[in-house]
Amino acid sequence: MTGCEPTRKWCWRWRSNPLRRRDDIVEAWVVLAVWTAIAVGGVLAGLVTAHAADVTFARQRAERRTVRAVLLGDVPKPAGAGWSAGDKVQAPVRWTAPDGSLRTGRTLVGTGRTAGTAVVVWQDSRGALTTAPPSPGDAAVEAGFLGALAGLALTGAVQGVGAVARWRLEQRRIEKWGREWETVGPTWGHRTA
Repeated sequence: MTGCEPTRKWCWRWRSNPLRRRDDIVEAWVVLAVWTAIAVGGVLAGLVTAHAADVTFARQRAERRTVRAVLLGDVPKPAGAGWSAGDKVQAPVRWTAPDGSLRTGRTLVGTGRTAGTAVVVWQDSRGALTTAPPSPGDAAVEAGFLGALAGLALTGAVQGVGAVARWRLEQRRIEKWGREWETVGPTWGHRTA
């Protein structure tokens, strides 16, 4: 068996074959459409999502500002082991909003501080407390992650739709084979069962 050539299976759905059925051609187009949608759509979904996330993070960096706030109550150190100097707890603070009004709210502050201590908080353009915006580096990483996640989600959805379409085509082929066998089978002579 030294002279045997392996059968080439590339593009087997497209080759002319007397046994090829219409469903085989439809399946070939479904496979081509799925891979095209995965390649093009996945990349586009990833790029669009990453760009949208990057724009959102840039807007957050532009809108959010730090402001000095005053701690309204003592923040004692937790008793016992298991806490560190970097632990933070919710505490009431007062700050001045962009419109000049005094506001109060709760934010995370380091433990061991006393009432009247100045703390730095982040506020949005309306003066509401918010979190710090991501740095440009963190925003780029998060935008890239979200873009990759969107591309993978689209890939999974397209792959699932393609799998369902191919499963349905396979079911149709099996049903056709059954009907054809019911027609041809009795003409083959005596059955052993």
